[in-house]
Amino acid sequence: AWAITSAHRASLDELVVVTGSVDLSELLPRETTLIKNERWREGQSTSLQVAVDHCRHVGHQALVVGLADMPGVPSSAWKAVASSNSPLATATFTGQRRPPVKLGREVWDQLPDSGDQGARTLLTSGVWCTLEVPCDGRGDDIDTVEDLQKWT
Repeated sequence: AWAITSAHRASLDELVVVTGSVDLSELLPRETTLIKNERWREGQSTSLQVAVDHCRHVGHQALVVGLADMPGVPSSAWKAVASSNSPLATATFTGQRRPPVKLGREVWDQLPDSGDQGARTLLTSGVWCTLEVPCDGRGDDIDTVEDLQKWT
């Protein structure tokens, strides 16, 4: 809920939430576009491709991708990354690259379409120059109960 609220407060063009195994509809602001990824078991890349397909369909020129398990990312980080002039930009928290990540239309065809990976391979491939956007907040990824205990 914290991650979704932060992304919503950034007031970007559209808030799109891609779900898989868990129904998040009760946590979403009314104007959110909710898309179910039927292939979620195949990995993160399929959720990213669902978002890209939606953005192509509605005519967006870029998307800013974040993760729901990163509650320390403030809306200011979403805004800063989104407003960068680069087609490939990532937030940094204390020098570490972390989502949110801006993906301009010109890089969409180079995103993975299989496996459990998102934009990381594109960020590290060296094909595109990645703009690092220093941000306030925390880029902690909360995957386990232990991660949550460390974070709080």
